[in-house]
Amino acid sequence: MKILITGGAGFIASHVQDAYIAAGHEVAVVDNLVTGNKKNLNPKTKFYEVDINSPVIHEIFQSFKPDLVNHHAAQMDVRRSVSDPTYDAQVNVLGFINLLEAARKIGTKKFIFSSTGGAIYGEQEYFPADESHFLRPTSPYGLSKLVGEEYLKLYERLYGIRHVILRYANVYGPRQNPHGEAGVVAIFCQKLLSNSTPLINGDGEQTRDYVFVEDVVEANLAALQEPLTGIYNIGTGIENDVNRLAKHLGQLAGKPHFEHGPAKPGEQRRSVINPHLAEKSFAWKAEVKLEQGLQKTFEWFREHTK
Repeated sequence: MKILITGGAGFIASHVQDAYIAAGHEVAVVDNLVTGNKKNLNPKTKFYEVDINSPVIHEIFQSFKPDLVNHHAAQMDVRRSVSDPTYDAQVNVLGFINLLEAARKIGTKKFIFSSTGGAIYGEQEYFPADESHFLRPTSPYGLSKLVGEEYLKLYERLYGIRHVILRYANVYGPRQNPHGEAGVVAIFCQKLLSNSTPLINGDGEQTRDYVFVEDVVEANLAALQEPLTGIYNIGTGIENDVNRLAKHLGQLAGKPHFEHGPAKPGEQRRSVINPHLAEKSFAWKAEVKLEQGLQKTFEWFREHTK
């Protein structure tokens, strides 16, 4: 199968790229390298350094003619989406429409879309949230992902382009950028290994559903199945607070000291998603335990931190 991956030089999508190539697929990557890194590209990948808003996207689709698009390119900084919602919409909405139109014109059959299982649900009414939980984003980022989901539904109705929407929990693992598309695990690893004291926002009791990147890759492989379509939560269904992450990473680093700072305004207190639909529909389940994933991630950062 010919697969075009957007954002393929980034954290999650570069791992997906490697898995697709290992499975025998022909892969091309589109990435503007704003947050991606060329070092993450597989040598067997055909690479286009292009922004998804560019008209050149249409030329790439005409030339490569992908059967499927795996769409990971995004503005994914929640705080930036609040401070600059116009930029967020330009990337996450208009850029996505540009891809959909290019796909429609050449007859691409399917999209796999990386959505969000935290920001799209907002403050949850029950825990863990399943796919039928109400959608009430509390940031432009969450809203732009919801808009993307609705565009996929529209393009399926109008043009028959099928889709699988994967609503990710908090993904962590090797290659995560501790500066740009950062998550707390990457930030803590980088701080600990550079002899800086990590800062915990607020009391550290805020919880998230942390899912290891290898498990997310398996979901993206399963999403290639036909005739699979629909929306699926990709998480563990387990809440863990920031203090637990800090304690475990501190033990790995031999530096158990963390500092607490002020809480971030508007930060969700609890976020955890229910992955049972994915387990039932395509036999996917998060297999990597938190301690195991944190150790793998910390070891990777130790090897790559100068």
